[in-house]
Amino acid sequence: MRVVVLGGGYAGLVTTRTLEGTLPSAVDLTLVDETGDHLIQHELHRAIRRPEFVDRISLPLTDLLDRATVREATVASVDREDRSVRLADGDAVDYDVVVVALGAGTDYRDVPGVAEHALPLKRLPHASRIRREFRGVLDAGGGRAVVAGAGLSGVQTAGELAQFARDEGVAGHVEVVLLEAEDRVVPGFPEEFRAAVREELDRLDVAVRTGTRVTAAGADAVEMAGESVDSADAGTLPHGLLVWTGGVRGPDALDGRRREVDGTLALDERTFVVGDAARVRDGSGAVVPPSAQAAVRASETAANNVAEAVEALRAGREPAFETWTFETPGWLVSVGDGAVAQLGPRTFTGPTANLIKSAVGVTYLADHGSLADALAVLREEVEAERDLLDAVRERVGEE
Repeated sequence: MRVVVLGGGYAGLVTTRTLEGTLPSAVDLTLVDETGDHLIQHELHRAIRRPEFVDRISLPLTDLLDRATVREATVASVDREDRSVRLADGDAVDYDVVVVALGAGTDYRDVPGVAEHALPLKRLPHASRIRREFRGVLDAGGGRAVVAGAGLSGVQTAGELAQFARDEGVAGHVEVVLLEAEDRVVPGFPEEFRAAVREELDRLDVAVRTGTRVTAAGADAVEMAGESVDSADAGTLPHGLLVWTGGVRGPDALDGRRREVDGTLALDERTFVVGDAARVRDGSGAVVPPSAQAAVRASETAANNVAEAVEALRAGREPAFETWTFETPGWLVSVGDGAVAQLGPRTFTGPTANLIKSAVGVTYLADHGSLADALAVLREEVEAERDLLDAVRERVGEE
């Protein structure tokens, strides 16, 4: 019997690691991933300003897994009827149970010119190109960078660019503009969190335009509509760099659609979808936001239900799946060298928020990556916080 996990991001890695400890040894476990590396996606924006961070946030999957076979390949499609995964190179991988954790792509929302002229931020090459093109703006002595979409990714990208300009001493000559179609930044998040994020953006002099949507994009300007557009700018905003973080779509292997699943994460008794590839309505009936936090938290239920599916198939009975309900302790976002953290009803900024965000990243790396990477990130981010470093050492048992 074979279980196949598609995608080595947060959901795919955590699901596979859990299955390594729960599936019977006779069950073959295979992880298929396009790059063969696990990317710490929520830290990707840091590579825009600090390319040395790349080695800290990209980890070989073979170093993170014990018994699972890692196959480096691009998934073209999933045939649920034949129970076969078609690969871009023409090969196929048959399965008895499959977990689709291929993440999400960038939704350009069919806005003319955006796919051709805007840069997404999903992979390491994207961060490198954003850095290269923004460096061109800096070297030109001035200009404008536009980030479209003020969700968590857009806020972090705009903050990183603004901080980059400050670090280079040219902040007064380079404008970073953050556009958002809704009437507030990070829409859908608690009001106090949103207000703190806006204050951090203002601190970095990011020009925020809410209620503004991009209607077209060219090589050196975007066309806009909305409440912030008036006759003074005629709806045209010149730019030297355009980054698009305005939406997510399903993976190409699922025809660009995020599959809708309930809290069992099951499309059928042999197919599970987890992470950003899924649009999850959890056990409470709420739609779960696409985020790294949600992907990690859903993965335990996905793994448990895969193990139950395997056991049911072997026993010739109907499976009894458990249902997941998303519960979050809070939210975190970086804004340049600053951060905003919400834990329960309290919102933190400044050094406390940076410490919380670094601690969360270290915990993830220590649990799912390596101790060396965890401690390296911690030393770089909060070198003065020796008490936290000691706590991490104690957690993972380092002598």
